[in-house]
Amino acid sequence: MSSQEDGAAEPGPDTVGPSSSSSSTDNDATTGDIISVTIGATVPTGFEHTAAEEVKEKIGVDARISKDRGRIYFPITTDKLFQVHLLRSVDNLFVVVEEYDNYQFKESKEETLMELQELASKLPWTNALEVWKLNRTFKKKKGYRKGGNGTKGKPKSEAAGATVADTEQQELPQATSTVENQTEESVPEAESDTQDSVEAAPRAILIKFRVTCNRAGDKHSFSSNEAARDFGGAVQEFFQWKADMTKFDIEVLLNIHNVEVVIGIALTEESLHRRNISHFGPTTLRSTLCYGMLRLCKPQPSDIILDPMCGTGAIPLEGAIEFNSSFYIAGDNYDMAVNRTVNNICHIQKRRADKGSISGLPIDTVRWDLCSLPMRTSSVDIIITDMPFGKRMGSRKKNWDLYPSCLREMARVCRPGSGKAVLLTQDKKCFSKAISRMGGLWRKLHTVWVNVGGLHAGVYLLKRTEAVFGQTPEDVYESREVVSARGDEKADKEIS
Repeated sequence: MSSQEDGAAEPGPDTVGPSSSSSSTDNDATTGDIISVTIGATVPTGFEHTAAEEVKEKIGVDARISKDRGRIYFPITTDKLFQVHLLRSVDNLFVVVEEYDNYQFKESKEETLMELQELASKLPWTNALEVWKLNRTFKKKKGYRKGGNGTKGKPKSEAAGATVADTEQQELPQATSTVENQTEESVPEAESDTQDSVEAAPRAILIKFRVTCNRAGDKHSFSSNEAARDFGGAVQEFFQWKADMTKFDIEVLLNIHNVEVVIGIALTEESLHRRNISHFGPTTLRSTLCYGMLRLCKPQPSDIILDPMCGTGAIPLEGAIEFNSSFYIAGDNYDMAVNRTVNNICHIQKRRADKGSISGLPIDTVRWDLCSLPMRTSSVDIIITDMPFGKRMGSRKKNWDLYPSCLREMARVCRPGSGKAVLLTQDKKCFSKAISRMGGLWRKLHTVWVNVGGLHAGVYLLKRTEAVFGQTPEDVYESREVVSARGDEKADKEIS
């Protein structure tokens, strides 16, 4: 839910700029300087440590994991800003304006909302706005966002703003180069600090904004909508911006988690998890979650990696792009799923060819019965898949037969002693029971608890033991059952 104030003020040269109460590090900051800022990133819950490892590996800085699950923070200088868009484990990015680890909210709602209004004019906005301007040169302008970025999954996310015409200068280049081929660029020329630009260009194009509040905690006297509305009203009074809930240029984020408060400005127009998929299915995994699952199993060069229930091919596609020294086989027993996977692969290949990159991907697609895979025994190094939860696909009742059958077939094709499996499921009881019936073929190493579409699911890392398939006690027992069942059938036929 969102609300929008109706009041509007005439634009004029006496527009208020950033307050002198801003911190000294933000004063006199210009786009010609290298600025050090804090970047916040939303990541799949449960994979915060994976995202922090990627930041350390690719950017070379230590990331801090937030108390609020699904967020990390790390420092960066503006000359390396383009690198944050190359991270594979993050959904959305924002630059931090200010953060409070232990914000003391007032007891009454009125006092708290008044304090939030006063806070807007005291924040050090300058550096964050300079980073926002610079960030716009790193990507194509895709048009206006609908519904903002990264707030749909938050049930308490609400946005509000207040309508006032904006007089801030908007000399913001709309570069056509994408993040993938972006190299270290010089920052935009001839831009003064935020206050000078506001006062110097009263007739510039209007900048539109909205405030999005993400709130978690049950001890707040106010709602997310009330916080966004009042804080947004104060922001529009301070900057004289125009509010627009859909066609906005700037999205101001107000993240409140119990007593932790972070104010930021969004740097992504849409979630980065949509990067690979053009043909979606009913249960398409986010590419960022796929990346976390792949890192969990640590693919090595020349590994054969199998996804026996590929759906739209999100996991093998992410692997083929990021861990391209391995070979991926994607399969499913539904024609429509196989077709979606093929279409998504073709989409990525065409996109790479258009950019002049090598279009080939180390991936192949097959239609098969996952309980009887056309693969040689002990021929696969890693199995990674999203198993049916029994919600949108299949049913809980069917899972009791499906899980044991597919786990046994996975154990057959996986290399004993060195093979691994990374399996995602929300049907934890059925999965645990199925693992216990495998006769020691699989050993559970680690579990990562994640949120998938509001469902509490587990990513299970399994190790294929040295046990020889077909020679465990369970195999012998089940073989006897099959022989007995066949004998009974033969006897019934003879009687009839």
